[in-house]
Amino acid sequence: MEDSILESRSSVSPAILEERSRLLGMLREFFLERGFVEVHTSLAVEEVIPELHIEPFKLEDGSFLQASPELCMKRLLAEGGEAIFQVTKSFRQGERGRLHCPEFTIVEWYRSGDDMARGIDLLDELAQAMLAAPPARRTAYADAFCEHVGLDPHTATIDELAAATAKLEVAAPPDMERTNRDEWLNLLLVMRVEPHLGRDRPEILYHYPAAQAALATVVPTPHGYDVAERFEFYWRGIELANGYHELTDSLELRRRFESVIAARVADGRAALPMPERWLADIAGRLPDSTGVALGFDRLVMLATGAESIDEVLAG
Repeated sequence: MEDSILESRSSVSPAILEERSRLLGMLREFFLERGFVEVHTSLAVEEVIPELHIEPFKLEDGSFLQASPELCMKRLLAEGGEAIFQVTKSFRQGERGRLHCPEFTIVEWYRSGDDMARGIDLLDELAQAMLAAPPARRTAYADAFCEHVGLDPHTATIDELAAATAKLEVAAPPDMERTNRDEWLNLLLVMRVEPHLGRDRPEILYHYPAAQAALATVVPTPHGYDVAERFEFYWRGIELANGYHELTDSLELRRRFESVIAARVADGRAALPMPERWLADIAGRLPDSTGVALGFDRLVMLATGAESIDEVLAG
């Protein structure tokens, strides 16, 4: 592996260890009461999702430590699983900071038949049950952008986004690809939109630009442009979870993977292999569903008031 996932961390207080245990029990009870089945899949996998900004750890035998259990869990959906969840470790290179660690605990779940609205409802219910949170505000990506940036993110040109960046006194990184519209959108989202999300109550941002769909479905709008059925949960400065109304078309999935692999190469990153076996396994078999990935360590941070992920990790 290029980097080591082994690192020393400060001791975690007994009170936080106890709270982690309590929250884990509550989490399992929440899903089991709703008819979900807990599953366990392998940490070392032969294939990973090619993603532009996520670097998996590669093992000496050519396999990878999973960056998320998504491929394995979707294979279970294709094999007939209807409502499944998993609590597991995931690993990502180069992710280190107040909210990031190369080794972290992820909760991921899928339920067949759920559209985006039902997926958002379930995530909101979970936050209320686990964190005694008030019901989440639901905000369209476009509305948040219009309020805090003053532009419609679905129709604004690169020149308009660049002008708004300068007007709002946001410094573009020197290595940013300035001809890439999504780079401008992401910069403004991080610097001028996200700081306002979930301040007084949880907030779920939904209907991202179609170009940022990742593995979510894309749907048309009455305004003449498409949006992605993707959503993210924010509270108290923490992005806790992200979800998709899942794309099921294996040909479109292949096209999106090809686009990401090409973008990685253009960005000077190593090309990740196409997950051929997985695409063959799910072709024509993946049911309509919504899936969500939640950072369990971040949930513990919210529950305990911890300022850094290191405060809630035993290691």
